[in-house]
Amino acid sequence: MSGRLEHKVAIITGAGSGIGRAAALLFASEGANLVLGDKSAAVHDTARRVVEAGGAATALQIDAGLESDVALLVATAKSAYGQLDVAFANAGISGGRDGIFDLTPEVWTEILRVNLIGPWLMVKHAGKAMADAGRGGSIICTASVAGIRSGAGGPAYSASKAGVINLAMVSAQQLCETNVRVNAICPGLTETGMTRPTFEYAKDKGVSHKLGRLNPLRRAAQPDELAQVALFLASDQSSYVNGQAIAVDGGLSSSHPVTRQMTGQTAV
Repeated sequence: MSGRLEHKVAIITGAGSGIGRAAALLFASEGANLVLGDKSAAVHDTARRVVEAGGAATALQIDAGLESDVALLVATAKSAYGQLDVAFANAGISGGRDGIFDLTPEVWTEILRVNLIGPWLMVKHAGKAMADAGRGGSIICTASVAGIRSGAGGPAYSASKAGVINLAMVSAQQLCETNVRVNAICPGLTETGMTRPTFEYAKDKGVSHKLGRLNPLRRAAQPDELAQVALFLASDQSSYVNGQAIAVDGGLSSSHPVTRQMTGQTAV
């Protein structure tokens, strides 16, 4: 039985750890040939794991917010494998949780450069390559529930992810009639390299059981759970899904904040 990404070529950024690494291993198991990018040397370990599992992967240490590096990823996919079908713009940075009055323009600029300009650069270069080839394709951007409403991240991070959600919508329209689809995934709290300090702090304080307790599933996510959604969007199974922001957050974003009363009742 053929995999869902058989004969497809995929770029994944942020592939050194977390959701990116999980997606790389999953995409490869479904038949995709991969070009993996990350600022960290850990991307080479991800590629090694893919190859050891019988897949094909080319790893590059790149800056996902730098145009020349994103263009290199696309060029590498075409030169190494002859085509490009999927681009998962997953790389991002947190930028901390400093308040509006504490952030500097330099911090805002860097967060927007990586988290928002990076995905736009992927749409620009991967989208054009897919459109020019005339075979269609799928572009997936990692946004966040922090981009849906406040309360899940710092101001700059949240603003950058809100931008990614709108970018997916606008890009889907801009790529009209190319059969190139653009969608965003909005993870809730997920155990990744970026969130490791949160998980380690909770472990040290003995309160790991409280992580993710605000969502109806009452837990945090694992990277593979996000990778499975990315796989769906990358595959032909999602051929009519376009311009959407899909929350994968255990139900967190399905509710407005509530105050839990001592009686067990809730009030808006």
